[in-house]
Amino acid sequence: MANENNGVFTDLLIAVANPIQNLADTLGDGVNSATSIVQSCINLCTTIVSNLANTAIQLIQGVATAVTSAITPKK
Repeated sequence: MANENNGVFTDLLIAVANPIQNLADTLGDGVNSATSIVQSCINLCTTIVSNLANTAIQLIQGVATAVTSAITPKK
């Protein structure tokens, strides 16, 4: 009899624990997905800022070269 009761309690524990574990797994997957999306956005923003900085530097260098060419006496 004792073994039969343990079997019932074990079955009940498994019946309750499995959906809870599935929910925990799903929430964990959601957190991983959210983290991945945030990392992708950070990477994209870093790339955009870096490209803007490089473009600004090239623009400044172009203006400086043009001004230098205009100021330099012709031979």
